[in-house]
Order: sequence, then structure tokens, then C-alpha cells
Amino acid sequence: MSADAPAVDANPGSSVMSAREVTKTYGGTHALRGVSLSIAPGRVTALFGENGAGKSTLMKILAGIETPTSGEVELDGNVVQFISPRQAADHGVVIIHQELSLCPNLSIEDNLFLAREQRGRLGSVDRGTQHEATEQVMQRLEETLDPDRLVGDLRIGQQQLVEIARALLLNARVLIMDEPTSALSMTEVDVLFRVIRELKSQGVAVVYISHHLEESLEIADDVAVLRDGQLVATGTAADVDLGWVVKHMVGRDQDSLFPKRHANLSGVALSVRDLRVADPSNPQRLAVDGIDLDIHAGEIVGVYGLMASGRTELLEAIAGRLPVTSGGITFAGEALDRESVRERIRRGIALVPEDRQRDGLVQTMSVGQNLSLSSLMSFVRRGLVTRSRERGAVEDMITDVTVKTAGESAPIGSLSGGNQQKVVIGKALMTQPKVLLLDEPSRGVDIGAKADIFALMTEQAENGLAVLFTTSEAEEALHIPDRLLILERGRLVADLDPHSIDRGRLMQLADGTSRSRTGDET
Repeated sequence: MSADAPAVDANPGSSVMSAREVTKTYGGTHALRGVSLSIAPGRVTALFGENGAGKSTLMKILAGIETPTSGEVELDGNVVQFISPRQAADHGVVIIHQELSLCPNLSIEDNLFLAREQRGRLGSVDRGTQHEATEQVMQRLEETLDPDRLVGDLRIGQQQLVEIARALLLNARVLIMDEPTSALSMTEVDVLFRVIRELKSQGVAVVYISHHLEESLEIADDVAVLRDGQLVATGTAADVDLGWVVKHMVGRDQDSLFPKRHANLSGVALSVRDLRVADPSNPQRLAVDGIDLDIHAGEIVGVYGLMASGRTELLEAIAGRLPVTSGGITFAGEALDRESVRERIRRGIALVPEDRQRDGLVQTMSVGQNLSLSSLMSFVRRGLVTRSRERGAVEDMITDVTVKTAGESAPIGSLSGGNQQKVVIGKALMTQPKVLLLDEPSRGVDIGAKADIFALMTEQAENGLAVLFTTSEAEEALHIPDRLLILERGRLVADLDPHSIDRGRLMQLADGTSRSRTGDET
């Protein structure tokens, strides 16, 4: 279907739940414009669209979080008006949100049964039943975690699985998954896909939203694309490809998303020699094991690896967030020994962390306050912050990194995920770094925001910055960097031109199928 064709229902022949001519306005803004979408039982409907296309708004309406301005929602052919997510869940409609809604100070079990505790004969909480159910659902997800373990002590991927487990316990008839794999390893994604297929066989209708487009097409039966609040295309997954999805999402071909450039390298900006870093969660294991690398000014170096490959630990050690067990880091010809994070920022090393919500942003601050947080001292004169200079610098950075916002005073929570990520990158750039470290900079953002971030990385390299970024996306690894490093279990197994290999070879090196070491790949 072309983008100009009239929108039609996906899966018109059979549906368990439908949106009928749904419109949603916020003041003068149309988040949805007359969207009709049917969701079929026993099938996965992949919903595509950029941030701001209306995906989350539509799903919130289906799940009882929002109400439509006009139009109707039907369940089993009957019009329903859910007034809360709890009421929707009681009718079998459950949503897994992109941003985790867990209580870190509670156990896994308590999170799974929060506000719906299992009661015994005398009304007390039946801990035994809850404990057993928690073990069973986590085993279904192939995670052998103690139900009494605090959620705050889990890595983010495990927290994501707890969120999914909570939804599974509700026995949904319609399960809406909004970015369920953004923090999962490839192995965990495989487990989730197995569970989704089990749910399909039981007649559960699944709506799947992900910025990982290829992943979505792999699990989907039906597809629908939203753009600017309208349903612009539908089809079956077997009849479409990645190029079709991208073209309808953004109105341009996929190849245009990766910037073209010719690297103009100068001197070495950062050197790492025989670096070893202990795993923070298991100090007996090395997360980084004897890595050597040089990064030049004007160069974009990509680091590709699977979960537990040491990607994050490498960047955090360079930035000073993790202690070095042995080896050395040299910046601008000088050794970095015991310098703090603050001192490394002052000298010109800036890190954009993987988890923007936890480590990159302060949710109670505005867009502008978040942007200037790391560079605030540069605006201090005679002990006071010069607000006019700070505001001017913030406004310039909002323009430079193309943040879509109502203004520097807007709450950070009012921004989409992609624009929040641009704020975190802008905050790093406001420190005027010479080396920019980005840990999974495109995680959880839509394809349009990814293109903006890639273009920004290219621009910074062309301005002379040394850029080191990690990615778990094969397409990014093969298209973005000038040079690609591949890590496997903490060791550097290849340092090569990304254009010299294909996806298959990349996966062989990353998962240990090939045992080539540095120097074997050219």
C-alpha cells in the first residue's frame, strides 16, 4: 500500500480488539487522526512509526491509560470505555511499557504481585503461592533468579524480564509490548520470542512495538505503520521488507539514514594499553581482558559485541566510572591514573551512558538544566551562575543537536525517548570534549532520531573529535564507524574496516565461532 492510499484495517477478517476512527488531541496538537486498526487473536501485529507518530498514544488508549477525543475501542465486537489500566487488565488487555515501572526497593516477587497480592484463608498474603508462581514465570523466561532478590540489584536486562513476567502473570488476551527488548541480550530476545510464539498458539493477540525493525519483522504476522498520527500503510510481514517499513515510516530510503563521509584523521587522542577491568557484578571475572587500542582525532571507532562482551565496561573505565585492575589509559599524551570522572570531563573526556533514564538525566530538572548540568561551572562568575550565558549556550545546543522541545524550561519528561537521548548527548558536548564516548547511543530511539544521532556523530568527528561508540546493532556496526572493534567475552578479537566484512562474519567473531585475534582480520 502506498503512503497516499486510504488507511484500512489490519487483519479486517478477524479481530479481538479494534480501534475505530480514533482521534486524540492535546490542545491544538493531533496525536492521532482517525486511526482504525484491528488486532487479531493468535497473531503478532508489529506497529511501526517514529517517535511522535502516535504509537504510544494509540496503545495507551487501548490499555485504558488515555481516552480518545473521538472514535471508539471495541473488544470482542463490543464498544468498551476503559477508565484505568486496572480495568483494562481485568478484561484481559495488558501493556508492557517502554520505561520500566518497577519498584527497585522491592523484591522480584513483591513487584510481580504489587496491588494484587495472593491471599490465604485468613486474608494474609500467601507468600508460598506467590514465591512458587514467581519461580515458575521466571523459569519460563529462563532466568533462575531468587524471588526475594531486590529489583534494584538486577541489571537492566533482568529488570526488563521482570516487567515482562508481571504481564505474563495477568493471563492477557491482548498483550501490548512497547519496546520489550530494548535492554535484552540476543539470548534473552530468543527466549522472549519463544514465549510470544507460545502465547500465539494459545490465541493471545500481541501488539509489538520496537525500534529494532528487523527484529519486529521476524516475530510479526501483520504490520501497520503510523506517521504523523495517521495509519499510512498495513500489510502482512511475509509480503514486506525492511525497506518498505522505513520508506513508509520516514518517507525516504533506508540507505539515506547512514551518513557518507571520508575520515580525516590526525594525531592519537586516546590510547589504551593492556587494559583489564573487573566485572562490577562479579569481581572474580574480568569484564575487559587485556585490550589495546588507539583512537585518533577525527575518527569514529565502533565497538561491537554481544551481552557480557565488555562494551560498557570499556567505556566506563575510560570515563573513570569503573576502576582499572591493570593496564593504562593515556589521553593527549598524559597518563590517566586516579583522575575522577569530574577531572576527566574537565580534561576533555565525556561519556554518554547506556541508560539515559538512570545515569544520563535528572527527571526533576528541565531540558535546559539537564543540558548545562555537567558544564555549569563554566558559567560561574564571582561565585554566581551567569544565567544569560547559560541560557544562550543551552539554546544554541538545543539547535545544534536538533532537540524537539517547547523550550529550555520544558520538563525533561515531556520529550520523546529520541529527544531525551539528544539532550544527554548535548550535555556531553557542552563540556567541549576532545574524546566523546557513546554507549549504545541509539538504544530505544526511533529510526529518524537514529539518523539524527549518526549525523551528529559524523559532524563531531569532522570537527576533530575522537568518537568511540558501542552498539549491539549489526547494521550500525557495519555502516557508521571508520574502524570497527569486535569484543568477545572481554577480549578484542578484531580491529578492522567495517566495509571488509558482512553480517555473517561479524556474528561469527562476536559470538566466538571464529577465534581470530587482533591482527588476523584486515
